[in-house]
Amino acid sequence: MFLLSDRTVVHSASDLSAAASCEWAVMRKLDSRLERIQAPPATTDDMLERAARLGDRHEERFLEWLRTRMRVVEIPRPERSSDPAAVVELTTTALQSEAPAVYQAAFFDGRFLGYADFIIRNPDGLYEVYDTKLARHAKITALLQLAAYAEQLQKLGIPTAARVCLILGDDSVSEHRLADILPVYRRRRTRLQQLVDDRVADSKPTAWGDTRYAACGRCAVCEEQVQLHHDVLLVAGLRVTQRARLLDAGISTIEQLAVSTGPVIGLSESTLTALREQASMQTAMPTAIPTPEHTTDPTTGHTSPGLAWRVVAPAALGAIPASDPGDIFFDFEGDPLHQEGTAWGLDYLFGLVEADLTFRSFWAHDLTQERQALVDFLDYVGERRRAYPGMHIYHYASYERTHLLSIAARHGVGEEAVDDLLRNGVLIDLYPIVKQSLRVGSRSYSLKKLEPLYMGDRARTGVTNAADSITEYVRSRDLFDEGQADDAAQVLAEIATYNEYDCVSTLALRDWLLERAAENSVRAVGRDALVLDVPLTEPDPVYVELAALVADFPAGERTADHTAIALASAAIDYHRREGKSFWWDHFARLAAPVEDWADTRNVFVVESAEVIRQWGITGNARTESRELRLTGTAAPGSSFSASDTPWLVYDPPFPPIDAGCDPGARVAHCRTGIVVCDDGSLLLTERLKATASTYDQLPLALAPSSPPNPGTQVTAISEWGRAVLDAYPQLMPNAALDVLRRIPPRGLRDAVSGSGGTIAERMRDALLSLDHSYLAVQGPPGTGKTWNGARVIADLVQNHGWRVGVVAQSHATVENMLAAVVAAGLDPSRVGKKPRPGSDSEPKTWTALTDRSLGEFTAQPGFVVGGTAWLFSNEGRVPRGSLDLLVIDEAGQFSLAATIASSVAATRLLLLGDPQQLPQVSQGTHPEPVDVSALGWLSDGHDVLPPEFGFFLDVSHRMHPALCAPVSELSYEGRLRSHPSDRDLDGVAPGLHSVSVIAHGNSTTSVEEATAVLAIVRDVVGRAWTSEGKTSGLAPNNVIVVAPYNAQVQLLRETLDAAGFGGIPVGTVDRFQGKEAAVAIVSLAASSAADVPRGMEFLLLANRLTVAISRAQWAAWLVYSPGITETLPTSIAALAQLSAFIRLVEPDALANPLLLNRLTRLNPDGRDGP
Repeated sequence: MFLLSDRTVVHSASDLSAAASCEWAVMRKLDSRLERIQAPPATTDDMLERAARLGDRHEERFLEWLRTRMRVVEIPRPERSSDPAAVVELTTTALQSEAPAVYQAAFFDGRFLGYADFIIRNPDGLYEVYDTKLARHAKITALLQLAAYAEQLQKLGIPTAARVCLILGDDSVSEHRLADILPVYRRRRTRLQQLVDDRVADSKPTAWGDTRYAACGRCAVCEEQVQLHHDVLLVAGLRVTQRARLLDAGISTIEQLAVSTGPVIGLSESTLTALREQASMQTAMPTAIPTPEHTTDPTTGHTSPGLAWRVVAPAALGAIPASDPGDIFFDFEGDPLHQEGTAWGLDYLFGLVEADLTFRSFWAHDLTQERQALVDFLDYVGERRRAYPGMHIYHYASYERTHLLSIAARHGVGEEAVDDLLRNGVLIDLYPIVKQSLRVGSRSYSLKKLEPLYMGDRARTGVTNAADSITEYVRSRDLFDEGQADDAAQVLAEIATYNEYDCVSTLALRDWLLERAAENSVRAVGRDALVLDVPLTEPDPVYVELAALVADFPAGERTADHTAIALASAAIDYHRREGKSFWWDHFARLAAPVEDWADTRNVFVVESAEVIRQWGITGNARTESRELRLTGTAAPGSSFSASDTPWLVYDPPFPPIDAGCDPGARVAHCRTGIVVCDDGSLLLTERLKATASTYDQLPLALAPSSPPNPGTQVTAISEWGRAVLDAYPQLMPNAALDVLRRIPPRGLRDAVSGSGGTIAERMRDALLSLDHSYLAVQGPPGTGKTWNGARVIADLVQNHGWRVGVVAQSHATVENMLAAVVAAGLDPSRVGKKPRPGSDSEPKTWTALTDRSLGEFTAQPGFVVGGTAWLFSNEGRVPRGSLDLLVIDEAGQFSLAATIASSVAATRLLLLGDPQQLPQVSQGTHPEPVDVSALGWLSDGHDVLPPEFGFFLDVSHRMHPALCAPVSELSYEGRLRSHPSDRDLDGVAPGLHSVSVIAHGNSTTSVEEATAVLAIVRDVVGRAWTSEGKTSGLAPNNVIVVAPYNAQVQLLRETLDAAGFGGIPVGTVDRFQGKEAAVAIVSLAASSAADVPRGMEFLLLANRLTVAISRAQWAAWLVYSPGITETLPTSIAALAQLSAFIRLVEPDALANPLLLNRLTRLNPDGRDGP
């Protein structure tokens, strides 16, 4: 950023990136340019300087590579930034003369000055913007720079490609659609220019707390002001979003927070209490603010030199096992910028201290040595566990746990040994125990900041922090490369001393915490008292053997057959990994503060609990139960049903539950059943185990249910995998294997590409021609996926005697298809299923089966049988290969693993669904993408199924063309069109109408949006609605209202009920999948990105918006706060989502001006104003 002679401020792409991180810091930088404040002193950062040097080398390597392949016009940098005219002219001339490539292309439009790394002309004559970045993954700021240069090309009239590219640090090319970046870029640039203009017009320096500028609160520029103003950000653990809530309540300093009382809107009582206690503790110790002296306040409990502390939850100290002579204390040292080939990062030192202070180190100076260091470390730990069965590995914070997992995964060794350490509770992280049990008068709870509590006079010397360790390590390698081995060894010795001190510090902290536990009469829990009720399974040998076949083929170098083998291997281990991930996360939740996991899907944080029925035995039950009503906050995306068995989590004093978990952390059990009330509260039946006693304690939270038992799916996948292994290196003809190979269906004739016959007839002909393969059909909303599928099934059974199975993720989806098959004309006696639990009283058009009658039913020559993956993977119920066809309904939400498990029952597969609908939910981390849906895998990132795999149903019979168009653009590459109809809603224009409602501070509820929704409802209900030749007033039940959060659903329900619109269904999008209405209204609730729980990715997920909007036949309203578009996403996917959302709402912002004008004169209760 610099000033021209006329005081015009010129910004660069890097300024735009900086403003995206912290507007306030950029404005202070501008103040210094305008000479309103003194420029801050220059600082050095060895890590940043090293990264810059590596980045320059990376750029030079790509330039050399490009020079060998084409002519490159190289533009020199101007002598003065304020006079770029000459280099801009050189750039323009090169581009207009169609130079193959331009290096350091210069652009200047009067306000923006930038230099693009590379502009390369593609074979189509379009110029693509390339930039080299050292990072291993594309970053938002880098993409904004690419968009800036692409926009400059467009302004010059240069033919510009629709994509931009990053050359990443591993030399891979990361491609991105310009349309996924430009809308956000243009908003950010407009925002920056407005801020700059306002700043220039204002003669005073930028003041801390000026709400016109977003402050990150964490950068060096902000940090100076945070300390100067005693900002609430000094409070340990306080987030920037929480600061905004406190500022709204008039609380800006740590001192004000410490003495404040009463509620704060947007903060729960428990969170606010914890923040107040922390602020009080820190203000009692002025060194924490900081000042040079320290004092003691009697309310803090204790003071060590320079640090106050208090035990606030003694029972949490019980999570520390009794000390054992075999205990070790562990710490990693790692360099994230280490590069070998395409791999980044190196953990160069595994350091540990034994209980007698013996220090051991495992060094690694390259990735081969890192692998060996891991093997040696795990061997050492294994030997020590055999010698000391009660030993534990202590560490502080999650780095050691996560890196043991990632190193094992990277090298493919030791995964089971690391898993065994986790499953058996050998790794003990002291950080969550400290956070749970103590309040410390320090801004940070890092190990180094806690050392005044327990390290006494043993001060650190030499290398004193992780950044110094990395810098010194790099220096040691440089010394070694220069032949100065002795000097290099001395530097490594200093690093080892630093690491040893961290390990000793961890040991001393453990001992200090045990002393505090003893003072509070908390018994340390020995390992023999911890019985984790978790199924322990070893890897299937078939998984190991299949994985070995492709171990030497990196993902980027695999053939389709290699990919299929890798996926097959991962599928065999799928359910084991899903279970492991759940249990790791579950026990971590029990140890961590609730606020750390409150936003996890299917978590419900209890604010109040009421006992509706006391403990007692009811009906034929053998154990006692009680009923509770819980009021609180559900994490975004949560859903609860009567079949759920969530874990009930208790804080001390703990109830006497045989919980199968660490009694020092929290206790939990899951013998429950749930009913969701209209007001958002939960009615819950809590059942005791037979050995447990009753208690009065009430739960503080509900945590996610345990994963369902996969049952015979595991066996089915393993048997299928064994067949694949036995046939290797040949690949057997198999439908599931063809899907994994991502090859066109074998045996398919021209039925897909042909134009004769109906879609159903072409689908039938395609299936008849298959040779042990599959057919994929993508059916967007309203395109007749179920209608056509049912007719194909009925035809194949009736006229060809086929035996057909129908499987899906849910019983309801299966039963919907079976009803459609009967409606298509197939005799109900040939269509059967065992009804889903609890549906005995519901009417059924198909035959209800029992376990006993299933065999007789499937003995007939042609039939349709429905069920879930548990049925079709069970050889005792459906023999292997006994079906001619298995129809996987909603295959866009059916994982590859489930596809394989179910496929063993049939010789052919029909994949029906839409990957653009709600995605499959997975718990685990898998080495291969077996958790993605079958259709999603075939689509391979495309919004529309590639034609070689089957059919794309491209005509919606539901949506009006004006409504279909934005949905098609959002999710279907513009290829979805609408079938004409006679529908009409009098006085309302068809299509998507965006309603921008200004609001502030709303997170999961918005009264303002509820008011707007009510206004829309009042406007449309009762209007003349014509459909299928009949006209009547639009009924309330022909309008649906959708919101992403349960809290907004509850508010909308109350608002509509109070206005007499109780017949309008309201719910989250999950409730309405497969449903339709004349009008759909979507309310997003959140005011801004800062207010959105679980991130913008959840709120603006294109799949979710597609499902919500496409429920409508005539018109849909999208009600939102404009604040949610004024943000910079934190992920590439979220950037594309926000750009798509901006494109969605902006063209139609005034599509219904009559209604929008009416909305501007509403009273708060939704009535028309005078």
